[in-house]
Amino acid sequence: MISSINPSIKAIAVLIPGILLSFTFDVFTPLSYFIFILFVTFTMGDISVIKWLKFFSPFFLVALSFAWMTILYTNQTFSYGEVMFTLWRFEITTGSILTGTSLALRSLCFVALSLLFALTTDSTKFMLSLMQQCKVPPKITYGILAGYRFLPLFQQELQILRQAHRIRGVGRTKGLKGKINQFRRYAIPLLANGIRKAERVAIAMESKGFTGDTDRTHYHQMTIEKKDWIFFSFIVGGFIIIVVFSYNLGYLNIFGKKV
Repeated sequence: MISSINPSIKAIAVLIPGILLSFTFDVFTPLSYFIFILFVTFTMGDISVIKWLKFFSPFFLVALSFAWMTILYTNQTFSYGEVMFTLWRFEITTGSILTGTSLALRSLCFVALSLLFALTTDSTKFMLSLMQQCKVPPKITYGILAGYRFLPLFQQELQILRQAHRIRGVGRTKGLKGKINQFRRYAIPLLANGIRKAERVAIAMESKGFTGDTDRTHYHQMTIEKKDWIFFSFIVGGFIIIVVFSYNLGYLNIFGKKV
């Protein structure tokens, strides 16, 4: 179901909770919404758990590092409560632990929302939706789409360059100077090929009428349907309900102050 949602509506739906979550400093609100996002991701989207974990696991480690650094270097506003233990010269309090855990959970919510959008959205449809619904100039959207299509080509060309150097006896070099020379050997041919491809794409786009005129027709029309607004209301409304529950239970914390 999520894959069929209008990409612009989907982007706004995941952007609003992501921004609002940055104002919360308690543990209950981001934890509850993170569980809610996981429920939506794996029940309403055709996403493999293994694939999702491959993208999610590096960010999980980053979130843990954020939490640990926040716990150690929490300022006086958030270092309230009793001292749990002392690590070297750092006093770890209940407030600093809660603040660090909240930061980690907020980061994981941002990652989960991003994966929900990225793994269920076609890049071409997203660009078409930006043009048709958000009125973004075609010159910008088609330029972004063309650049995005170049990434796999650059990766393929890099592999070809490495194989060609290996055949000619130029292997991997050691040391900083060798790494710099190796980077130059790869960067210059890739840059030259990139310039040639960019010129060809620009000429091809201009010959086919992609001149930046906003008043143009589209073969594939992107529309906003009832299901799009239902998804928007479900994602944003779920966050509002969780905030209300957090407030009624006394957990809601905005900028270090309980509401």
